Amino acid sequence: MTAAAPFPLIEVSGSPSERGKAYGEQARGRIHKSVTLYAAQLDRFGFDQSDVERFGGLFLPRLRQWAPDLVEEMEGIAAGADVGLPAILLVNARTEILQLAKREKGVSDDEPDGCTGAVILPEATKAGRLIHGQNWDWRAECAETSIVLRVRREDGPDLITFTEAGGLARSGFNSAGIGITANYLESDRDYRETGIPLPFIRRRALEARHFAHAVKVVATTPKSGSNNMMLSTAEGFAVDLECAPDEVFPIYPEKGLIVHANHWQSAVALSKLRETGLNDVPDSLYRDYRVRGHLTGRHGEIAIDDLKKALFDDFAAPLSVCRPAIRKEGGNLSATVAMILFEPASGFMEIAPLPAENRVFTRYDLALDDAALERLARPTDQASAKVWEKRWSASS
Repeated sequence: MTAAAPFPLIEVSGSPSERGKAYGEQARGRIHKSVTLYAAQLDRFGFDQSDVERFGGLFLPRLRQWAPDLVEEMEGIAAGADVGLPAILLVNARTEILQLAKREKGVSDDEPDGCTGAVILPEATKAGRLIHGQNWDWRAECAETSIVLRVRREDGPDLITFTEAGGLARSGFNSAGIGITANYLESDRDYRETGIPLPFIRRRALEARHFAHAVKVVATTPKSGSNNMMLSTAEGFAVDLECAPDEVFPIYPEKGLIVHANHWQSAVALSKLRETGLNDVPDSLYRDYRVRGHLTGRHGEIAIDDLKKALFDDFAAPLSVCRPAIRKEGGNLSATVAMILFEPASGFMEIAPLPAENRVFTRYDLALDDAALERLARPTDQASAKVWEKRWSASS
């Protein structure tokens, strides 16, 4: 295995505009690469710069109303990186814009984000602390266009997130102990209406002071397309929300685990909508099964290295849980771009770029705030008291 360059850490603070400008300045090179990647894809579809602005214009008025502070932050990113606002909006709404572009041209050149994610509740872990992580499968080039963003906030919890350069959020957790990862889904309800692009929803969830508020953002915000979002709290709970554009379907932990890939699991969802993504990701049907199998036998003893081992699974390679770089039919180079794991109660995230080739992890820290630490130290019933005892005896 060869080492790959770690994702750079970008730290920002201040007002939305100040945060954005500092972000843009620090990540300028990677932001330019990120913008170029998606602009080139639109060019292959036959679209030019005016179309980038046109597609972005479908979302911007609603975003100015829904999240004016995040639009202000994007404007700061654009200024700091010396690009236009449409370029930053392209990065943050790339899933939606690329899907709209494909539908307009009637092409199927692109492939969806893969991703296999898992949350392990404290009752199933050796240290009594929640573990959350995923493999992100997408363009191999994104190993050179992604960053880790740490945001110091005066108006809410600090947060740390792995994201494409110029993006507002993807996977991560905040100082209140709330974490999120996301997986691609498709259904026959997609792209009938224009909703809020997914990175804005993930960022809002990571800005929440309370787990319920994060759940509300994911569950009630209208979306353009389907998506799966896995929410966790260091207090010891998680829920997976399979999201259609206009409805969500919760999946709860079983034996302390949630594992999800890229197909619908909710029986209620499948009784109400039609799965349309398996044509592109048939491997989803065994990826989550493989990860769950690795973890189930370790119940009560699971550590972060066990989740790493599960996510390194290479069954049915190259279309495996951990995917090496492969050239797809449309010419795109697909790979597991990053393995991201975090243990919020311990205040850290670990990430390995291109894990099929590289098993060197970089650690990124974010301490929980005093209120979150107090909640973690306060058992509320017999079951959580046992978890609390296990947690603090392990740390002492």
